[in-house]
Amino acid sequence: MKNFIFILGTFLSLSFFLLNKKNADTIGLKIGDFAPELKGADPSGDTISLSNLRGNFVLIDFWASWCRPCRYENRNLIRTVDYFKDYDFPSGKSWVGKTKTKKGFQVFSVSLDRSAASWKKAIQQDKLNWPWHISDLKFWNSTYASLYKIRSIPENILLDPTGKIIAKNLRGKALDNALETYRYKPNLVKKK
Repeated sequence: MKNFIFILGTFLSLSFFLLNKKNADTIGLKIGDFAPELKGADPSGDTISLSNLRGNFVLIDFWASWCRPCRYENRNLIRTVDYFKDYDFPSGKSWVGKTKTKKGFQVFSVSLDRSAASWKKAIQQDKLNWPWHISDLKFWNSTYASLYKIRSIPENILLDPTGKIIAKNLRGKALDNALETYRYKPNLVKKK
């Protein structure tokens, strides 16, 4: 009887732990959820994935070549990328508890274009020099826009190094302020 109670108690404890862990790792679109995977063709036709950027702060940027506000916001985004490229961002902890860092943050651009030529031309014209661009060229019927429930553009989502959503729709100074908050500042880290 004691063995039965012990086994039952262990089973219930383990079940409770696993259920809580599963709920903590929710894939969704709310702050604190893990961002859904994005995988698609880049301008050269190679397949790239959002998950390849795990370990970095990532801005998922939804835009299109035909969207005037998007093209205007691209100027702000380029200034932000250029400003933060030499700053360290935390990317995890080492086995001894020391903060690991990576330079800059990454941008994963998702275009709602319908013309490959227009998409590629806009990337060049706006000098969007990062390598992570995808589009399924389906305009508003984009699988990616549907997955992320995108109803208007420009729209963006900021992810932490684990892939969790930490902010949404940050433009201009709001994005700068958020990145400034998250960048690694070793002299501000409290020693225990």
